Parts: sequence; structure tokens; C-alpha cells
Amino acid sequence: MEAIKQNLIDKLSVEQIKIELMRTAFGRQSTFLSRFDPRILIIWYSFFAIAPWFIHNKFILLGLLVPIVALTLSSKVSPLVLIIMGIGLISEISYILLGSLLFGGSLASFWPLMTLTLKILLISLASIAVFSSMDPEKLSDALLSLGMPAQFSFGVSYGYRMLPILIEEYHNIIHSFRLRGRSPQRKGIFGWRSLVYLATISVRAFYPLILNTAKRTRTTVEALEVRGFTYSLVSPDAKKLKLAYLRIRPLDFVFLGCSLCYMIALAVAGQHFSL
Repeated sequence: MEAIKQNLIDKLSVEQIKIELMRTAFGRQSTFLSRFDPRILIIWYSFFAIAPWFIHNKFILLGLLVPIVALTLSSKVSPLVLIIMGIGLISEISYILLGSLLFGGSLASFWPLMTLTLKILLISLASIAVFSSMDPEKLSDALLSLGMPAQFSFGVSYGYRMLPILIEEYHNIIHSFRLRGRSPQRKGIFGWRSLVYLATISVRAFYPLILNTAKRTRTTVEALEVRGFTYSLVSPDAKKLKLAYLRIRPLDFVFLGCSLCYMIALAVAGQHFSL
């Protein structure tokens, strides 16, 4: 029991959370979806991000959910992300069920309310499967190749890269506050004094974090300008050289074709079956 408790504490440590976020944000290169061109993945994902909002047949939604779950599992998604998603899903189902029963409904009224939850689950899993299989550089270049403004595509890549740095910075600031500060001598009932102390330094840590981030951003901007970043945004030759490695292969068309055939078959089956 003690070993399980220690293992759980290790899994929930700030360092472990940071590692899991970095694995998710920077993508895995050995997954099934990582074999395809990032532009094809964005087009494929766009369908699953928009189409479920216009589908109300739960048979079709469940049919779409099956391959999405398989692709999510093949993407080796971080267990932390799946646990957080599972907690959110369970809490949503619980309050829908509770609200249905409190306002005089029954399980018969609960089932139609699950349509929205099913749509959100479908879109969330598709997002996790696709974006955990692409590193920030590929995502940024794919957006640029699809015609998005260079500043926007760079902002997406920069945001991805800044995420682990900000977590590391915040962690260090919290440590410095705890080393220089004085924790309460008596913890109080249920440790409320310690909780108030930790909450206080957690809020105060945001101020130096903002200042340090501003300094890092300025340094990054100066470094990019030295390397000719602004010129590369307007130069067609620089853009062509940057995107030269992107290739759409026959395998990408096979993936899109199989997905299209499956969705057509599902739509036809949905005409005869409805949940």
C-alpha cells in the first residue's frame, strides 16, 4: 500500500507532469499518424472537428468514435492527459445524470443528453491523436503551407516551445519562494494554514513569471531578427526552402481514401440504424 502511495505521488509530481506535457506537446515520431504529411492530418482533423456538430445520429457518432479511439491508442498518448480527460468526462456525465433526475427526468431523458458529450469526446480524442503525433515544427510548417499567415504559424510553434519553459520557470520561482519564505509553524485544522500559504505563493509567483517571460521574449525576438526572421516571412524563396521537406505521398491519399470510404459506409448504414 505504501509503495502504491509513493508511486502515485511520484506520478503526480510537478517534474513528472512537466515531462508528460512535453511528450504531448512535442509529439511522438513513431506513431501511426506521424507517418503522414502534416497537411493531410490537418485536413483530416478538420472534418472530425466540424462534422460531429452537424450529426445527431448516435449510431454514426459511435461509428466514428471506434477508429478515433484506435488511433488515439496508437498515438501513445500520455496517461496523464487521458486521466484528466477521463475525470472531465465522468464529471460531465455525472452532472447530466444528476440534473436529469433532479428536474423530474429519468434515464430515458438522460440518453438524448449524451449526444453532446459524445460529440465533445469524439472531437477531443481526434485532437489528442493528431496533435500528439506532430511536433511543433511540422504543425507550424503545415499551417504555413496551407496559406496561414507566417506570424500565426510561428506563434503556434513558439507557444508550443514556450510551454515547458514556462512550467520550468514557474516551478523554480515556487522553489525560491519556499526557500526564502517561512511556512506556518502550526498547520491548523486540515492543514488550512499550509494551504493558504501555498496558495499565496502560487499567486505571487505569477508576477516574476510574467517579467521573466517578457525578458525571454525580447531575447528571442532579437535572436530571430539577427537570423533574418522578418525577411524570411516575406521572401518566397525562403518560404520555399523552409517547406521543401514536406511531401504528399501515395500513402497519404490511401489514408484519406480509406477514411472517406469508411465515413460514406457509415452514413449509408446510419440511414437504416438510429440510436
